[in-house]
Amino acid sequence: MQEGQSDPGLYDFAPWRGRPKIVWPQGKTVAVWVAPNLEFYELDPPANPLRKSWAKPHPDVVGYSHRDHANRVSHWRMADVMTRHGFPGSVSLSVALCDHIPEVVEDARQRGWEFFSHGIYNTRYSYGMDEAQERAIIEDSIRTVRAATGQTIRGWLAPALTHTPRTLDLIAEYGLDYTCDLYHDDQPTAVKVKSGTLTAIPYSLEVNDHYGFFVYNMSPRDYADTLIRQFERLAAEGEASGTVMCIPLHSYLIGQPHRIGPFEEVLRHIAADGRAWIARAGEIVDAWRAQTTGAGA
Repeated sequence: MQEGQSDPGLYDFAPWRGRPKIVWPQGKTVAVWVAPNLEFYELDPPANPLRKSWAKPHPDVVGYSHRDHANRVSHWRMADVMTRHGFPGSVSLSVALCDHIPEVVEDARQRGWEFFSHGIYNTRYSYGMDEAQERAIIEDSIRTVRAATGQTIRGWLAPALTHTPRTLDLIAEYGLDYTCDLYHDDQPTAVKVKSGTLTAIPYSLEVNDHYGFFVYNMSPRDYADTLIRQFERLAAEGEASGTVMCIPLHSYLIGQPHRIGPFEEVLRHIAADGRAWIARAGEIVDAWRAQTTGAGA
């Protein structure tokens, strides 16, 4: 291996076959959690020299207003369907939403949803940040979510999936104990950090509605079929050792009138199947840690 290309050592290698058996509550084979991204986008954000916030020159009225459908209409449509079928949310929260549109955050709180940080704005990126700036975002996230919801956040999904080499160490230092930013497994994994304890909970790009509709160009029924196939495989394989299925959502996409029907069919299917432990992210992390000795760094 050439100099400078060493493995960063974020986690240990463990082949899929032969792992210790993980058992979810009531003998369920797959832990299913839904991750609604409740986000706030700025119409004309400060420019980051490493990445544009909008594809069009600022202000991008079209991009902004498309996403604003989430907080005006489609959050409520998505959330009602989730509640109807017994799925709590584990919210990937743009923390600025607590100040800009507190009604959405309060609705999620009243539904018993869990909150973790997705940064302050989804139009401000971690690229190029110094340590003081990154610490300020973490501290702001903890303080603001606690004031708005009474919850102390445990988890982190980097804003627009942007990071620095310090991110995982810093969130663990501040007492956060799970990250959604690693996509390497179908079970929770211990992450190696300088201090604290950090678990990678399986999130997803493959069945994220953003990828489904923007990258893979799926129809609503194609996306629903993908979710069901994801669930069926993970539920079957989970008989050997419990798996995790995450359904990451953006309500301005999944909550559109032409998409919500097939998605509701997915939730109905999973809820009726009998193999799913429908849970919040923190509950899944706690259940995994209780059964493993490798939960520490």
